[in-house]
Amino acid sequence: MLTISQLASYAGVTVRAVRHYHARGLLPEPERDHSGYRRYDAHAVVELVRIRTLAEAGVPLARVRELLAAGEQEFGAAVTDIDRRLRAEIRQLQRHRERIARLAAGDSLALPPEAVAYLDRMRALGLPDRMVEGERDAWILIAAQLPEHMPFYMKAKQQQLDDPATLQLYRDLVHAADWEPDDPRVAAMSDQLVALFEADGEGEGAGAEGYQEAMPDELAQLLDAVFLASVRIAPRLLELLEERGWRGWTKLERIPTPT
Repeated sequence: MLTISQLASYAGVTVRAVRHYHARGLLPEPERDHSGYRRYDAHAVVELVRIRTLAEAGVPLARVRELLAAGEQEFGAAVTDIDRRLRAEIRQLQRHRERIARLAAGDSLALPPEAVAYLDRMRALGLPDRMVEGERDAWILIAAQLPEHMPFYMKAKQQQLDDPATLQLYRDLVHAADWEPDDPRVAAMSDQLVALFEADGEGEGAGAEGYQEAMPDELAQLLDAVFLASVRIAPRLLELLEERGWRGWTKLERIPTPT
């Protein structure tokens, strides 16, 4: 006859596990002998090994008693059902792992590879983190609404980074973000923007503007609101641009000349 410690050792579990199985009603708890100890026989060892094996296989303890008492056919059906459940759990865990991997991947969590490459190039060119983060957030909004257009947008943005004038404008816009609205340099900035727009011919020379055809008005208004709220000179800059024949920011367009 075995003590509880010996039983646990034979079955490869802990004494705490044996007591837990007793509490769950999976393993009968023998009466104490005249010395006050509980003694276990070989059958208890066999039962405990079976319980341990089922638990290690992922069988919920709530079903272990059912399987211990099941016939061969019933046992096989129950195991098939448990296997199906475990496969579903494994697929769910794999999806969680993929999400965690995307979280660790930074920009690629919510952006396609071409957008990540564009942001990486901005960093490589030495553009400030403040601008890169602003671009990232804007493109996350756009990618969520217009994923099919992202390759076209990113090709255009990469071409802009090839243009020294546009690249310099990006740097100037970062420095200008903290100017006071009445700073005389804001007017010079608006002239610089207009020159770039007119040289481009389509109004696609700065920021995320251009792309009028695909951009929904609601999304453009949302992006404009972010620009107006985060850049102190934005309202004045847009006012000056309108005086010079251009309106909007995300959906920039030339104001038609009265005929």
